[in-house]
Amino acid sequence: MPFKALHLSDPVLRGVQAAGYTDPTPIQLRAIPAVLGGGDLIASAQTGTGKTAAFALPILTRLGKHAPRPRVLVLEPTRELAAQVETSFRDFARFTDLRTVAVFGGVGYGFQRQELKRGVDIVVATPGRLVDYLKEGTINLRDISILVLDEVDRMLDMGFLPVVKDIIGRCPRERQTLFFSATVPPEIQAIASFAVRNPTRVEIGRARSVNESVNHALYPVAWEQKFDLLLALLERTDFDSVLVFSRTKHGADKIARKLKSANHSVAVLHANRSQNQRLEALAGFKSGKYEIMVATDIAARGIDVAGVSHVINYDVPENPEDYVHRIGRTGRAQAVGDAFTLVTPENAGDIRDIQRFIGAKIPELRLEGFDYKPLAPRPAQPPRGSLPGQLRPHGGGGRWRGRR
Repeated sequence: MPFKALHLSDPVLRGVQAAGYTDPTPIQLRAIPAVLGGGDLIASAQTGTGKTAAFALPILTRLGKHAPRPRVLVLEPTRELAAQVETSFRDFARFTDLRTVAVFGGVGYGFQRQELKRGVDIVVATPGRLVDYLKEGTINLRDISILVLDEVDRMLDMGFLPVVKDIIGRCPRERQTLFFSATVPPEIQAIASFAVRNPTRVEIGRARSVNESVNHALYPVAWEQKFDLLLALLERTDFDSVLVFSRTKHGADKIARKLKSANHSVAVLHANRSQNQRLEALAGFKSGKYEIMVATDIAARGIDVAGVSHVINYDVPENPEDYVHRIGRTGRAQAVGDAFTLVTPENAGDIRDIQRFIGAKIPELRLEGFDYKPLAPRPAQPPRGSLPGQLRPHGGGGRWRGRR
């Protein structure tokens, strides 16, 4: 079914075409009619399946013309997501007169205040900065007719539940409320019990499953050889862009420094970076200025970059849910991607938890020609941070391309 069969407005359809979208994804096919119908919605789908367009396109259609007051509020857990969702709204609305502003911390208040006073239709916000504006009276929510809670599971993980409840309480009772999330844990049901009324429920795929377009594998390695293996894999793999995940900020910085010393172009993304540094890193990674981005889990659901060919879990994630979100950064929009996890002996329990969570066994691979040392537990008191890395054949079938 093409987008034009979903009863979107002509200006929005032009925006979809200009953005390069062709056919709707499953979450879009099911969510767009529900949102256009005006009822509440709880939707879950894997990362990378097009959730933003699933609510942005029908919202823009429903709004129609510009009015100088906020009518739509979209809550996001991170600055990066808020900025990206605002960009999506702007792209889709380019042939309308609707106005959008992103409201988040880490930057000054001046521009955001100015845009709010000029009059906007859509506010995309993180909870903390939005509360600041509510307290000072720069914004009120009395005209909000559509409330979107995006990445709700992530907001719960970050402890935003009390603030989100307060914000929901400030919105009119007569409104449309949309929940979008990768997973729907019981805590979300608690919010839904007072935030939505008779919602339509849409679930695309198993909440715990890995996107089928991602080839993922484990690479067992001795702890002290992790970085050597990372370099070896990078040398032997034809990649477009690589996202490397570290458990810690210190570890991310250390990995990035060593990759730069090995003549790789690298960006770093974690909570200790300033907002300008984070924006520059994302922009550079998207444009191809940086071939590798090293990040903590702030990026597991915090970035949406087309064309990430490989994800590497340099460190095994602490939570099984984070494994699904991390590797969901590749294989997006039905493209094929590869994701690899470097595994040391002490990670055995975490890997069992991940495999139990996704309901599948992850294959183990070895890099041919790499001089592996015997696997032994990590030293009892290793250096601070996570260091000494990995990648793999493109396509998932043991087939190596490119550099040799």
